[in-house]
Amino acid sequence: MGNICRSPTAHGVFRKLVMDAGLMDLVEIDSAGTHAYHVGESPDRRARETAAQRGIDIGDLRARRAKAEDFHHYDYVLAMDRDNLDALSEICPPGQESKLRLLMDFAPDLRIREVPDPYYGGQRGFERVFDMVESAALGLLEDLRGRYL
Repeated sequence: MGNICRSPTAHGVFRKLVMDAGLMDLVEIDSAGTHAYHVGESPDRRARETAAQRGIDIGDLRARRAKAEDFHHYDYVLAMDRDNLDALSEICPPGQESKLRLLMDFAPDLRIREVPDPYYGGQRGFERVFDMVESAALGLLEDLRGRYL
């Protein structure tokens, strides 16, 4: 929603996977929220700390709000939960609907459709989110390779 917890975590995890795969020159990664609560802010301290503990730096990321143009620019527009999926559907231009999915669609073995918002919980929630988005990011990279590379 605000682009300071789940989305920047997923952004950082996927960026590291893409970098490790040597694909940074072929793949552009960004994250955004569906609300303007935190535009311009760094990721939540707990998200940064959790990522850092796993060897990923997300301190350079800044929150922004998703916009309709994102659907024309990116091949995938991924939501963390159904509420955000609905909000993104509202700004999705006609003909771009196939780009919009839930991130967890890329981790079907987990049988979890939504990434919970850890904002009001403790550190364990951020660790759980990291584990979930890491699994989905691996599946996304595999999907990307199968479709484009």
